[in-house]
Amino acid sequence: MSYQDHINQTGALINTKGGTWDGISAESVARMRLQNRFRTGLDIARYTAAIMRRDMAAYDADPANYTQSLGCWHGFIGQQKMISIKKHFGSTERRYLYLSGWMIAALRSDFGPLPDQSMHEKTSVPALIEELYTFLRQADARELGMMFRDLDAARAAGDQIKAKQVLAAIEGHQTHVVPIIADIDAGFGNAEATYLLAKKMIEAGACALQIENQVSDEKQCGHQDGKVTVPHEDFLAKVRACRYAFLELGIEDGIIVTRTDSLGAGLTKQIAVSNAPGDIGDQYNSFLDCEEIDPATARNGDVILNRDGKLMRPKRLPSNLFQFRAGTGEDRCVLDCITSLQNGADLLWIETEKPHIEQIAGMVDRIREVVPNAKLVYNNSPSFNWTLNFRQQVYDAWVAAGKDVSSYDRARLMSVDYDATDLGAEADERIRTFQSDSARRSGIFHHLITLPTYHTAALSTDNLAREYFGDAAMLGYVKNVQRAEIRQGIACVKHQNMSGSDLGDDHKEYFAGEAALKAGGAHNTMNQFAA
Repeated sequence: MSYQDHINQTGALINTKGGTWDGISAESVARMRLQNRFRTGLDIARYTAAIMRRDMAAYDADPANYTQSLGCWHGFIGQQKMISIKKHFGSTERRYLYLSGWMIAALRSDFGPLPDQSMHEKTSVPALIEELYTFLRQADARELGMMFRDLDAARAAGDQIKAKQVLAAIEGHQTHVVPIIADIDAGFGNAEATYLLAKKMIEAGACALQIENQVSDEKQCGHQDGKVTVPHEDFLAKVRACRYAFLELGIEDGIIVTRTDSLGAGLTKQIAVSNAPGDIGDQYNSFLDCEEIDPATARNGDVILNRDGKLMRPKRLPSNLFQFRAGTGEDRCVLDCITSLQNGADLLWIETEKPHIEQIAGMVDRIREVVPNAKLVYNNSPSFNWTLNFRQQVYDAWVAAGKDVSSYDRARLMSVDYDATDLGAEADERIRTFQSDSARRSGIFHHLITLPTYHTAALSTDNLAREYFGDAAMLGYVKNVQRAEIRQGIACVKHQNMSGSDLGDDHKEYFAGEAALKAGGAHNTMNQFAA
């Protein structure tokens, strides 16, 4: 409903109460309703799922319409990100949030910092989703609250033109609430455990769940060694569990992102069940590293496969894990992706060891031969050394083109000595255009950086500590933090306002009228930042 519709509806309700509600302002109720547009997490999930579906269709029509997100480990970080996006670009269109299991493990676990191995409390995942949306909804309330104050000021001044402009801004207000792609890791247990956690994540507001094909109790970070995958049927049971959770809760267009770690995973814990040659279990097993055996020489406890009429023994490690043949990672990734899309997945995630457009495109081309509209979510990971990777890519391209590279040492291309060189400039340009180039060439619908705000928090804290505890002392804070905040228009420079002080004052006035004891008077030091 519009602002005026809310006022009219509430006013009619008040009039039915025989004067007992006359202390309630219909306009104040309308303001509170607009400031609380999303009343439950399911409202958010339903709203944001529709956004993602529209964005996916727009990308299919034109890959220039790719989407982006940054991983945020706290509600405040997510809030400030979206406030900044609205400030700089005027719209949140095609900008999401990413919730990283890595950052929850490292920063939000009651156990303290943990590696990315699904050891953190599973309840911390929906808790962070709820926290992020709490802060985003508060950003809406704050922004609208400032508009309401502008409206009151315009009315008090008799400026009808200004009042109409503010009313138009109120009616056209764009929410800070955007889709979250949320990491459910490998499901934190069996399919039932996955379903239960998925429900909690959706109820908290998640419209998109990202699940990976690793063994849940052997899960590793996607950029570390020792990854162990599961047979397709085991993984698909968890994909279906996520879909059931969405459907049970009425989110019919919820998004499932299936991640394959097969490119870097050389191990499996299980031999897949196969009922017929060429079925999905047989295809999974065909990648196992096996040796032909004679029945007479079979050992106690051997697992034996029948492959093309031959008895084969998969190589089993002392850890009781089986290994895949070297060089099969890309083929396994392609099979994983096709199988996931054929069984209810909406988007793919291929975890790679480097950001290389043609490597990704080579797999996507093969997937699209079977599923033409296959689309990826891609991790623009801080685990990649982007500078070194792209300088090496340029170096290799120059060598292939016969260009003179005698002034460059490929082994030390990370050196600052190369920052101002032609090679360094070309590498930086390739990094700058990586997202648009790979969206066009490699089918990447959504680009995210998993852990950026983990690194920015560390970097900014290091800079402040160096200055404040050094010779600059207080100037280190004033010059590099507060003065920069003021000049860049950072919302939280008025931190009392950001934390909800003005919202609280508004409510006090609603509740107590002229008797309200408000914090935002003439002696509030935040007035120093009015300019």
